[in-house]
Amino acid sequence: MAVLLKGKPVTERMAQELAPRIETLRAAGVEPTLAIVRMGERPDDLSYERTAIKRAESLGVTVKPYVLDEFAPQEALHATLQSVNLDAGVHGCLMFRPLPSFIDEKAMCNALSPDKDVDGISLASLAAVFTDASEGFPPCTAAACVRMLDHYEVPLAGKHVVVVGRSLVVGKPVSMMLLRRNASVTICHSKTEHLEKICRSADIVICATGRARAFGAECFSPGQTVLDVGINFDTHGNLCGDVNFDEVEPVVGAITPVPGGIGTVTTSMTMAHTVAAAQAAAEAMRR
Repeated sequence: MAVLLKGKPVTERMAQELAPRIETLRAAGVEPTLAIVRMGERPDDLSYERTAIKRAESLGVTVKPYVLDEFAPQEALHATLQSVNLDAGVHGCLMFRPLPSFIDEKAMCNALSPDKDVDGISLASLAAVFTDASEGFPPCTAAACVRMLDHYEVPLAGKHVVVVGRSLVVGKPVSMMLLRRNASVTICHSKTEHLEKICRSADIVICATGRARAFGAECFSPGQTVLDVGINFDTHGNLCGDVNFDEVEPVVGAITPVPGGIGTVTTSMTMAHTVAAAQAAAEAMRR
């Protein structure tokens, strides 16, 4: 039976770490504030928004929603982002994606100030991840993977990590972050030949493809640590990950559940980045 790498102990530890930082900011008259920009009423966006607001309230972070009609023109979204950029009382911004097809998503991501881009969606933020720079913030899900491994004291230096997925949200940035920690990283994807064999050769496997239960026991070997980043719904409408948990859990050494794993840590990482942005803004004001 595998060790379950649950998100709750990680988020509780993060809350303990954030509490004194938030208290110090508030004592100085700074109220850490996260803007949430949403177009339309997609159920998954609404669900995540409720979760984010609940987590923020529990920590003492203020949330400022910006809601646009799903058919609002790009100019309206751009104006909203400019408003966020210019509002000194807003320290971080989370923009729900994917945006409607008629919106130039890349342009809108880059319209957000890197100082407030707490989810690493702009080219400036991503460039920092890929060049080992200290500016900006990495994508929250990628950062949550590293935080999860650190919390459970999973060794990284010298270890072979297989990342299945090459998106700019998880796959590519988490690979760069793990390289920085001296892991040896193999990036795989849907076109990779002998994928199962490559996955079995790893010490750590991170599955981030967005395909429900696509990875069964044949992809894993005893003693491995598996991070399941997928948030999917199966044919019966049940929430599940990229990994077939029932098949894989008896095989590997440790695994994150879905739900209750990486997703919960991702939300807390958004708050941690917002607090860090508020601290940076407060420090800039003192100069």
